[in-house]
Amino acid sequence: MKEGFRQAMAWLHTWTGLIFGWLLFAIFLTGTLSYFKEEISHWTQPEVRRHALDPVASLGLAQRYLEANAGHASNWMIRLPSEREAPISVGWRDPDGGRRGFVNKKLDAQTGQPVEARESRGGDFFYRFHFQLEMPYPWGRWLATFCAFIMLLGLVTGIITHKKIFKEFFTFRPGKGQRSWLDGHNAIGVLVLPFHLMISYSSLVIFMYMVMPASIMASYGDSDGYFKEVFGRDDVPKVANVATPLVPLASLYAKVQEQVPGARMGYIQVQNPGDSNARVSFAQASADSIAYKRSANWSFDGATGALLTQGKPESAAMMTSFSFVGLHMGNFAGPWLRWLYFFFGVAGTAVIGTGLVMWLGKRQLKHAKSASLPGELRLVEVLNIASMSGLLLAVAGFFWANRLVPATLQGRADWEVNAFFLAWLLALVHAMLRPGRKAWGEQLALGAVAFALLPLLNSLTSEQGLEHSLAAADWAMAGFDLTALGTGLFLAWAARQMLRAPKPAAKRAPRAAKATTDVAEVH
Repeated sequence: MKEGFRQAMAWLHTWTGLIFGWLLFAIFLTGTLSYFKEEISHWTQPEVRRHALDPVASLGLAQRYLEANAGHASNWMIRLPSEREAPISVGWRDPDGGRRGFVNKKLDAQTGQPVEARESRGGDFFYRFHFQLEMPYPWGRWLATFCAFIMLLGLVTGIITHKKIFKEFFTFRPGKGQRSWLDGHNAIGVLVLPFHLMISYSSLVIFMYMVMPASIMASYGDSDGYFKEVFGRDDVPKVANVATPLVPLASLYAKVQEQVPGARMGYIQVQNPGDSNARVSFAQASADSIAYKRSANWSFDGATGALLTQGKPESAAMMTSFSFVGLHMGNFAGPWLRWLYFFFGVAGTAVIGTGLVMWLGKRQLKHAKSASLPGELRLVEVLNIASMSGLLLAVAGFFWANRLVPATLQGRADWEVNAFFLAWLLALVHAMLRPGRKAWGEQLALGAVAFALLPLLNSLTSEQGLEHSLAAADWAMAGFDLTALGTGLFLAWAARQMLRAPKPAAKRAPRAAKATTDVAEVH
């Protein structure tokens, strides 16, 4: 009975992994890139320069700019520069301007003047693709959430299937074909198992209102009431139509610092600026705590500067939920912990990829002497290549488009996204036209060249090349270039392994037979 249950779990682990593996690979890879979305955005807009952080001066610059250019607006939003974001970001509601009636501007943190940066979605593209898959709301979120459930299911069934999972963690036999892939799959999976469980479960927590809406609808009637209570949304005060100067925002910031010294601000919102009913809200940055909260922590009267409300402590249930969200997003992580998140994300992507390779490799052994693979196996092979090496080419294509598409072109951000999907589509066509091993090798080799040359491309097309960023200690820009170079070197090694002539079948047969037996035990 136990073995029957284990085999059933193995079947479930194998087939759900195959059917959703290609999409999970893309979700995990883009999610991993999202841990550095601010740094990616900085690289994609090299016109934005970094300056020493001075929150008080930045608030003054932002207020002067908004009073001069958005005094008519009913709502202002301000994001101050941080260790990860270089510019002052300001925005205001304007029915005649911008997307969805909202205008965004990036200001130089030293001069307060608008920075004419190229239009780019930057790291935000990968972040949103990770949970929306570039699909209309809510279909992309539904699909990504369902994939998170499948990932959690795969982890649980994998634990059940591999009854000697911790013993197998210390076993790795290189050069053993399928056995090596299985050893690598097991070792990586066990190494980062707690991380993967947390990521998968917290994904469901984030979209709890979509996954389990019945209780919310029963308690609130609609989602608006739920979100208002969760995020502490206050009713917008009515305009009194009495012109009143807005108090200096820097003075309100000083009051916040008196209560919580060293607190960093996530955003500052001003409602009804220039009116006697003006309200100013400060929200503490999510980087200051593990729990991810977007509600305002302090609310002031914009005309008098009096403190109106202060955020109340959250309940244990809400803190637990917010903590899962914060752990998933990793905004609290410092540089070293963020890199750990990144490598764990890469490991999760590798677990999915090795699982897909093993599924196909096991079945390819049965047709080793055939001139061609059956149609269904050939389809899996093509999708494996396109979803893995093809996706890496698509990512590289996005960054190349960022530098090669003219900076003044209208809608250039959309062209970057188009380049991403076009490169991905071409990789799929190439995988269909070329034999499997050669397609792998050629795409990996092209990816190696594309990533390795990104630092040179950056140096030739901007003033923020590696030599400049290292001298200026701009570690976000330099880190991107160095990571791209490292990725290129790794892909070059992988391409070399694929393009090397395989060993004669006679020598590989005993290994293949043993690999088939070993893999069959758990798959």
